[in-house]
Amino acid sequence: MLMQAFGGFMWLLFTAMLVLAVVALVLAVTFREDAYRAADKQTKNFWLIILGIVVLVNLVVPMLFLQIAGLVATIVFMVDVRPAL
Repeated sequence: MLMQAFGGFMWLLFTAMLVLAVVALVLAVTFREDAYRAADKQTKNFWLIILGIVVLVNLVVPMLFLQIAGLVATIVFMVDVRPAL
């Protein structure tokens, strides 16, 4: 029973990371290219590639280490880049 609860928790955690990455990707698409340059951040294409890879990793390769690395990139975008845009 404990393992079943742990499996449910991990599924919820992976789903939350995927949803956050998809939201960040959609937000990255909606901002204009010149807003990234004006905010002195990486280019729009850079963030689209990084966040696209994060979404792909969360969907295809369910490895916790890669998902945590992607979560860090997603959090950096949401906390640092998005408010500046």
